[in-house]
Amino acid sequence: MAGIYLHIPFCKQACYYCNFHFSTSLSQQPALVQQLLREIDLQHNYLSGAPVSSIYFGGGTPSMLPQADIQLLLNKLRDTFPVNPDAEITLEANPDDLSPEKLDALRAAGINRLSIGIQSFHEPDLRWMNRAHDSQQALQCIHHAKAAGFDNLTIDLIYGGPTLTDEGWAANVQQAIDLGVQHLSCYALTVEPGTALDQFIRKKKVAAVDSDKAARHFEQLMQWTAKAGYEHYEISNFALPGWHSRHNSSYWQGQPYLGLGPSAHSFNGDSRQWNIANNALYIKSLQEDKVPFELEELTPVMMLNEYIMTTLRTSQGCILPVVAERFGTDKRDILLKMSRTFIDKGWMILRNDTLILTPEGRLFADGIASDLFF
Repeated sequence: MAGIYLHIPFCKQACYYCNFHFSTSLSQQPALVQQLLREIDLQHNYLSGAPVSSIYFGGGTPSMLPQADIQLLLNKLRDTFPVNPDAEITLEANPDDLSPEKLDALRAAGINRLSIGIQSFHEPDLRWMNRAHDSQQALQCIHHAKAAGFDNLTIDLIYGGPTLTDEGWAANVQQAIDLGVQHLSCYALTVEPGTALDQFIRKKKVAAVDSDKAARHFEQLMQWTAKAGYEHYEISNFALPGWHSRHNSSYWQGQPYLGLGPSAHSFNGDSRQWNIANNALYIKSLQEDKVPFELEELTPVMMLNEYIMTTLRTSQGCILPVVAERFGTDKRDILLKMSRTFIDKGWMILRNDTLILTPEGRLFADGIASDLFF
């Protein structure tokens, strides 16, 4: 199976914490959609005929696209690739875009899963983040989406922010559970270089992020979601049984995927490539029938390290027989030996020849993975 990602790099306004590639000017949107269609043509062989089980419109804010453009892109993808009839087709959306009319249009275009950037149901948090929607829209859009027939919803929530109290965080998570949202993607507020938040902290206009609060919120999140029946299947992702993200799971399972649009990444098993993160240069290059990307050939050690990093983030864990088969029994033995430190600390368990992080270990997932790299 394979996945396809389309990056739609337009937003109404810049959230203070965001470091994704986007523009708040929509002047290039029509031209960019046309060049996305051209890139699909030029990349038609990238997935080597593998069936496509998921399509994901990310950004930016893909919900700003007109229905006609979404329909055009989906039709082109289906004409070019063997897209499964039951493919998961996700569109990221902001609450302020999701009017009943817009939701009906998205359904008609073929979108069957929405990823809604709620971030918080509380007004002070949304204002502090410079989100384009308010708390009422955050709540209403979920009701509207259900009324429009969307039965596969995921929402984003951010924790650890300075305006978010422990009580507010509990209310946010409980609100999502009470609404029956099938999938939650929850992220600690992080300070990315070059963002407005980074500048504010450097100039002491806002306080630095409290890592202890973020860790506490994550621990609480794991407890609350488990009690509500959600499966913590990846560090930042929680789903009711049967509602795991098919697209994101393909990343963590090392399946091939094609990224289309400026800044989009692609992976075919042997190499990784990423498109230029500049709308004007992306459009110009495609107009000349050239996909503007950089390429990185992956060595066996790079592939092993990536396998360790991605699998330790999941509940499936790092499967030692797979390491032995793909990278050699010597690598498996070394990895197991290095893991003993974390097993002894209670941060990791060895079960059925599989290394799995414990709830406490998930707090240090990135550091543990990097310590196990070859």
